Amino acid sequence: MFRTNSRSKDSKLYTVLILGCIIGFWVFENFYTPASYSTKEGEGLRTTIPSIYLPSSTTGVLVDHNHFLLSYNEPFEQAEWVAYILKKEHLTQDDRKRPYFIEDPKIKTKSADWRNYRGSGYDRGHLCPAGDRRFSEQAYNETFYTSNISPQDRDFNAGIWNRLEMQVRQWSKRYGEVFVATGGVLEDGLMEIGEEDVDVPKAYYKIVARSDAENLKVIAFLMSAEETNAPLEKFVVSIDEIEQRTQIDFFQHLEDNKEERLEKEVKLKDWKF
Repeated sequence: MFRTNSRSKDSKLYTVLILGCIIGFWVFENFYTPASYSTKEGEGLRTTIPSIYLPSSTTGVLVDHNHFLLSYNEPFEQAEWVAYILKKEHLTQDDRKRPYFIEDPKIKTKSADWRNYRGSGYDRGHLCPAGDRRFSEQAYNETFYTSNISPQDRDFNAGIWNRLEMQVRQWSKRYGEVFVATGGVLEDGLMEIGEEDVDVPKAYYKIVARSDAENLKVIAFLMSAEETNAPLEKFVVSIDEIEQRTQIDFFQHLEDNKEERLEKEVKLKDWKF
């Protein structure tokens, strides 16, 4: 009789422990958020973006992190653009531990939870690449805010999009410093994933610029969000074409005549592939 009661108590204890573990894991998965990756206002190293490079925001939701700036589009649950400066000295091979993807604390409406991507079949594609921010732990970690990611087909993300990111790094090494503005083309009718309806762009753009306002050189890319073996040069377009697709005004702070000329030109000769 004593043995039967003992086994019964052990069985109940095991059941309680298992249920406790299940509940604890569920709470951790759904409610745990690591500490912010941002520094306090006025603290930490910063990479400043000259005002001549900054695009317009169709939403007015501008978020300034230490090493990139973005314009968040809440209905699409992602940034309409992310802008940053990439310097030659930023390109280090420092080994960094991948942190958690977390919501951006600087967005009042909260950026999309990373769990929207789970089981969707889409990568959490960085807009400002983590690989461009290895020069410091804080710079690297802040690229893991969900405001800096967009749903991308895995082959596209690891394929031509990655090749374009590597080309930008090569230009940074060659020219010393480049400006980059990038994002998905956010438009009506896109497929959505997750409980928060994160939109999946059908196309992505990237604009790269260098030098100052008097001698600004730019190149722009627009490509479907699917893998291809085509050369990068095939996807070079005018900035005017990207503006028509996105309704964003790039290089809005330039003098009107310079902006108009710059945005209609397509000059491959200014960039070494």
